[in-house]
Amino acid sequence: MKILILTHRVPFPQNGGYPIVVCNTIRGLVNLGHDVSLVSLNAKKHRSTALEDDDLLSKIQYRSFDIDASISLVDGLINIFSKNSYNIERYYDQNFEKLLIRTVRNTSYDIIQFEGLFVAPYIDAVRKNCKTKLVYRAHNIEHQIWERLSQQKSDPVKKLYLKLMAKRIKKYEIQQINKFDAIAVFTGQDKSTMMLYGANIPVEIVPVGIDLTRYLPDFSKTEFPSLFFLGSLDWMPNREGIEWFLQTFHNDLAKDELRVKFYVAGNDIPEEFDDYGIMGKVFIQGEVDDGLEFVNSKSIMIVPLLSGGGMRVKIVEGMAMQKCIISTSLGAEGINYKNGVNILIANNREEFLKAIKRCIADEDYCMAVGSNARKLIEEQHDVNKVTNNLVNLYQGLL
Repeated sequence: MKILILTHRVPFPQNGGYPIVVCNTIRGLVNLGHDVSLVSLNAKKHRSTALEDDDLLSKIQYRSFDIDASISLVDGLINIFSKNSYNIERYYDQNFEKLLIRTVRNTSYDIIQFEGLFVAPYIDAVRKNCKTKLVYRAHNIEHQIWERLSQQKSDPVKKLYLKLMAKRIKKYEIQQINKFDAIAVFTGQDKSTMMLYGANIPVEIVPVGIDLTRYLPDFSKTEFPSLFFLGSLDWMPNREGIEWFLQTFHNDLAKDELRVKFYVAGNDIPEEFDDYGIMGKVFIQGEVDDGLEFVNSKSIMIVPLLSGGGMRVKIVEGMAMQKCIISTSLGAEGINYKNGVNILIANNREEFLKAIKRCIADEDYCMAVGSNARKLIEEQHDVNKVTNNLVNLYQGLL
């Protein structure tokens, strides 16, 4: 099949959930012999230029288009009085739309896949200019992220603003659902939501898939015990969750109630996070050169997600690296885990504290949880198996 993938950001380098999912999808399709093209918006916020080292580029046709999708304070204030969601509209560019129209007119694709809600503003133009089957990949139920964020806020102004944003995004999401020919979601929860919102097209669960040959743990380089967090803090649920964890356990770590080092790494960590650092105890490292090398070097992964949705790629990656993971039930959503067997679930301070104490005191237990986690990923998240499910969805449309 000839497949076109549309993304709202360049998925290179693969340093976050969205680019990892996109690139693994492309790898899986290429491995199965399909002809894949990628057209990406290159937003100023995520501007990517260093692509030459990625071997995937030699196997696909690739093109990017620069836009400025940043939000200013003035834009945010003006949007309060609009009925539309600026969070979506800021990814619309008339010149990019013209590029897409030329692309779909000049090349006959079997499938065009829209990776997430932020490229949905282009569906009408694509639909008018070709007869290709259009697939929507829902990385999240986007408005749920904003709803859950609003629930965590005590400031009434912030709570009201987030609820307003959630309402507008929900309206937009529901309007788009049946414009596609099929929807691929990561979790059963997301499929149920799509059906509840009136989807009358095929909705299939296609979980996160990863290339297991890239995940090769080396326990001789792992520090035990050690806690770590890895995630991009430009995604608000990540920032909210790790701030809660740092504030909640700062004294425990500082006063040696928890005798373990805690490492925080990821993209876009604000400068004020340096205030959480404790010499010899809490290390705010920022962006790391090699995410998997960082994960390999630590033993216990913390995922304190309080809002958000979909399936967390970092948990799938952590499991593949045989990490012992402590996550909220929301963070582990969509993964067929067994609490205490291949992951530990903690939803409040007491549960996190109990889980951490158990893990740092028993290396054999951590190793067993990590080993079971790897088995789960091999069974259910191997990119080659997962991509077959996606291809079956495609073939059912043709």
